[in-house]
Amino acid sequence: MTVKIAVAGSSGRMGRTLIEAVFKSEDATLTVALEQPGSPFLGKDVGELVGTPCGVTIRDDFDAALSGADCLIDFTRPAGTLAHLASCRKRGVAMVIGTTGMEADQKQAIADAARDIPIVFAPNMAVGVNLVFKLLDTAARVLSQGYDIEVIEAHHRHKVDAPSGTALRMGEVVAAALGRDLGQCAVYGREGVTGERDPSTIGFATVRGGDIVGDHTVLFAGTGERIEITHKAASRMPYALGSLRAARFLQGRRNGLFDMQDVLGLR
Repeated sequence: MTVKIAVAGSSGRMGRTLIEAVFKSEDATLTVALEQPGSPFLGKDVGELVGTPCGVTIRDDFDAALSGADCLIDFTRPAGTLAHLASCRKRGVAMVIGTTGMEADQKQAIADAARDIPIVFAPNMAVGVNLVFKLLDTAARVLSQGYDIEVIEAHHRHKVDAPSGTALRMGEVVAAALGRDLGQCAVYGREGVTGERDPSTIGFATVRGGDIVGDHTVLFAGTGERIEITHKAASRMPYALGSLRAARFLQGRRNGLFDMQDVLGLR
């Protein structure tokens, strides 16, 4: 069965990668390409952005355009994603949401919409990253005593939120395995005379620069040894391929909120 894909933010870096991935897929077709009102790309053939004209023009009429899609893939900004969510809910269109930087009330809005439409919402769609989440759960349980835990992440200069959604999810996985609340034990910055490290904390370090696609490491530092679990993305294609896998997973489902652990059968 072919899944008809709509892409939000189609002219952006991630949007172009998604379009390229759809073109290479044997069981997905691009039917809708969306952009914000005022975009200089409106009316252009979206395939020209990746060197393969396809006859699908970039549009800004989200609500009407979605009638031709099975699933919208959205890696935009929280406010835009929530607006697109309302249109998908109205039209009965599934969503794959990779947008990060969501506040608690925005996450709740996604959960509410999932009562009516099927949604995969995950901070990182890459298959390898989601395998790392599973490995982190095991590592944290084994290394629960005598190890200090730090999450280090690096992204390109254009990323607007920090720490990354993936880094936060890594922290959540580790905290849950240790029976801790990340909201209570996370340390997001150190400066000046901080005193000795509290062993119950989980530290975060953020790097922004250049064109780094996404590097994530969780460090377990013990006495006389360090264990590092790392994922490095060389391009955005792993996120796009994972998103298509999520879109296929949603085919035939009426509603429900899922993440990539569900898609990959890692629960």
